Amino acid sequence: MEIEQDFTVRLQAVVNDQKLSKDEKIEALQSLYDHVRDEQPGASHTPLIDDGALHDSVQQIRKALRDLGADPRQ
Repeated sequence: MEIEQDFTVRLQAVVNDQKLSKDEKIEALQSLYDHVRDEQPGASHTPLIDDGALHDSVQQIRKALRDLGADPRQ
């Protein structure tokens, strides 16, 4: 659970950072997305499992990317 809270905190920090440009936010969110995927065993070989908090973190990141006009990675 602590890991998922960390992702949420990091997500909010990126989204709310007024110093970052839109492109910098997108890049940071995509990097965070990749990091979340790495936290899930086997994620590099299979789709993300719809499993609790990590899945919720991925969904939050995808929404933030869409809100910035970016195409979230699948």
